[in-house]
Amino acid sequence: MSEPIKNRYDFILLFDVKDGNPNGDPDAGNLPRLDPETGEGLVTDVCLKRKVRNYVQLVSAGKEGYNIFIKEKAVLNLLIDKVHEQADVKAKEKGEKTDAARQNMCRWYYDVRSFGAVMTTGKNAGQVRGPVQMTFARSVGQVVPLEHSITRMAVATEAEAEKQQGDNRTMGRKFTIPYGLYRCHGFVSAPLAAQTGFSKNDLALFWDALKNMFEHDRSAARGEMSTRKLVVFRHDSVYGNAPAHELFERLTVSRKVAAPRAYLDFDVVLDRTDLPPGVTIDEKV
Repeated sequence: MSEPIKNRYDFILLFDVKDGNPNGDPDAGNLPRLDPETGEGLVTDVCLKRKVRNYVQLVSAGKEGYNIFIKEKAVLNLLIDKVHEQADVKAKEKGEKTDAARQNMCRWYYDVRSFGAVMTTGKNAGQVRGPVQMTFARSVGQVVPLEHSITRMAVATEAEAEKQQGDNRTMGRKFTIPYGLYRCHGFVSAPLAAQTGFSKNDLALFWDALKNMFEHDRSAARGEMSTRKLVVFRHDSVYGNAPAHELFERLTVSRKVAAPRAYLDFDVVLDRTDLPPGVTIDEKV
């Protein structure tokens, strides 16, 4: 493991979806998430972090220190209990075991030292504030959810087949939006990275995940999803050289047509002039 990062970073992620549902809302029958006042589409930070976790789990399988804590079918208390069985934790006094377990969880699990975790259940490995945080992604302008009827030429049981006299058709629903370009803002804190051990190698892997996570997350329900732009603002200092919101305002995205159906239907402009001292821009996509 390399040493923790020593610079603050802020970033903007643009991604799009075509004829798909980027993040269904289980409280609304799995319809695409929407801001009810503006009609703008939403994708939660939890959804995006899940895709990052899946990418890291895929490309770093078996690599020490790059396990994933929050993963499909995981029993979290068993993982926390496992770290308490390590000799370096057992050797600690009772009041020091939780901190030792927390440090091991950060070393073992990429997502714990990146995004943080609450590990106070079971034998207790404490809480971790992660250095990497992301906002909800919000579409540039309104999106229009569509509902499609779909037919399956089969049934699940013999009873259904008898009821349909052999027709064997099952009707269903599918929800999509024709097109949406989404914008997400993110932050990487150097002081919190020092606490979790989030390193330069971890950061490079995170950028790779943002660029490539949709390439390994294909699904008929999600249509076509792609990362379109990743703009990183690097600060020369630990605590930063400019407010994040002022840097984010340098990227403007506007529609060129009333009903966009492609990324080229938008004007995406990044202002590189008169940057605050100590801030540099890296366009990774």
